[in-house]
Amino acid sequence: MDFSIGDLARLSGVKVPTIRYYEQAGLLPQPLRTEGNQRRFGQPDLERLQFIRHARDLGLPMEAIRDLLELSAHPEAPCNRADEIAATQLKAVQDKIARLKRLESELKRIVAACGHDHVVADCQVLRALGNHGLCAGDH
Repeated sequence: MDFSIGDLARLSGVKVPTIRYYEQAGLLPQPLRTEGNQRRFGQPDLERLQFIRHARDLGLPMEAIRDLLELSAHPEAPCNRADEIAATQLKAVQDKIARLKRLESELKRIVAACGHDHVVADCQVLRALGNHGLCAGDH
């Protein structure tokens, strides 16, 4: 099957400028071009782009995606490196969730401390934002 860049964008859910960026970054191979210099993509390009999009949705960095694409080109190779990449991303997500929970806790504390029946000069939200020392912990 033969796709224009617009078709590829529509089918993959990836915007045209992002497809061009992935080409420039080397995640997508340079496509064939028509005599009119239009990009033409095939089914393997669509599948690769869907792989990239899913990996990006999972928060994987570009270098990890590059490594995973390289690994996928060698189906007979052990998958240890792919496991390591996924485990590293899982750890990064878990760390981010822990940080977000600390932020949530601190914001709840600040909001609860403020009340709503006083003037800005007495606002605990503004005081807490202006003085990190008033926070309950590191966040």
